Amino acid sequence: GRLDGVLVAPHGATVSQTVRDVDGYWLQQLRRWAGSEIPIIGTLDPHANLSPDMVSATDALTAYRTNPHLDQRQRGAEAAQLMVRTLRGEIRPVQAAAFAPLAINIQAQYTEAAPCLPLYQLAAKMREESGALSTSILLGFPYADVEEVGSAVLAVADGDPALARDMAYRLGQEMWSRRESFRGELMDIDTAVEHAATLKGSVCLLDMGDNVGGGSPGDGTLLAHAIQQRRLPRAYVCLYDPQVVQQAEAAGVGARQTLSVGGKTDGRHGPPLEDNFTVVGIYDGRYEEPQPRHGGFRVMDQGRTAVLRTDYDLTVMVTSRRSFPVSLGQLTCCQLDPAAFHLLVAKGVHAPVAAYRAVCQHLVHVNTPGVTTADMLSLHYEYRRHPMFPFEPDTEWIPATPHATPHPPTDAGLS
Repeated sequence: GRLDGVLVAPHGATVSQTVRDVDGYWLQQLRRWAGSEIPIIGTLDPHANLSPDMVSATDALTAYRTNPHLDQRQRGAEAAQLMVRTLRGEIRPVQAAAFAPLAINIQAQYTEAAPCLPLYQLAAKMREESGALSTSILLGFPYADVEEVGSAVLAVADGDPALARDMAYRLGQEMWSRRESFRGELMDIDTAVEHAATLKGSVCLLDMGDNVGGGSPGDGTLLAHAIQQRRLPRAYVCLYDPQVVQQAEAAGVGARQTLSVGGKTDGRHGPPLEDNFTVVGIYDGRYEEPQPRHGGFRVMDQGRTAVLRTDYDLTVMVTSRRSFPVSLGQLTCCQLDPAAFHLLVAKGVHAPVAAYRAVCQHLVHVNTPGVTTADMLSLHYEYRRHPMFPFEPDTEWIPATPHATPHPPTDAGLS
């Protein structure tokens, strides 16, 4: 039958081998199929690399406003309410975007503090203006080698293209004016571990180079080696290694053996961690998270899991599936008390924060090497825009003056 409207939920940073802007591509295909009269409204992840094709194919898009992402339900409800009001004839959403030549470092993308918080506060204030329907900040996903990689802003107004473009212009200018603060703070492994060892209270070491949610292998051992070399007690790390899980299960709980754990996917994330381990326990690795957490998942399964411990009190959780550390249930399902550790390594940047800040007094971002390293300047890009900050630090951006058109042009960084 006939559709009244289409609600969509693209991530916004999907890339394929044949189409780099996948979300822009399928949204354009959807628009051609639906025609110009059926409203298409949806949500975006703030890590989206927004493209002009995504904007022109839809009537309104709204991005999550939190990182870690805790408001996905609210943004889904917002998109649905925009659809209801559109179909009732109460509003006529039009949107515009500003594409500053800027890539915000992944370490600087925490929304609850500077440098992001002031920008989000301005976006919230804009939503109170007469005629404004929504404002969004797209922080960007720096691990996608596409022309659209980088940060952007999006504004939706009620039937007023000029207002939408003006809001996008102002929000984009504010983002651009703060570009120096978005470089990120990069702390090397030795500095981070030595600093963490002196802190009182529990410390979460965020392993940015082996960020499972960003696409890393999850078996990076560099922080585990640093802890091993210093013989730091009451430390915890999780590594993906199904082979070791099988070996530990075959040996049995209580067995003591020499194992080579992790570091097997490639040569970018550290060599295997070799040590004498005692098998503390074997578990099914299934657990549930009752609270809103990054990604919105409730039921999780990291596969068959072995808990190992060294003589100097390093606990290594070994999983047979790569596990995104967004829930303390990952530890408690294996009879581990997160609060009992001084150092906890979490393979992520901001996604683990919502869970780990409940037990950790300190959160330390570590600039580990790897496929998700926070050091963007060390990554090789073939398709990104030139010039672009911070790769070309002298980049200038002067967007065109906003003007009202039914389908605004994409030149000069405004769409």
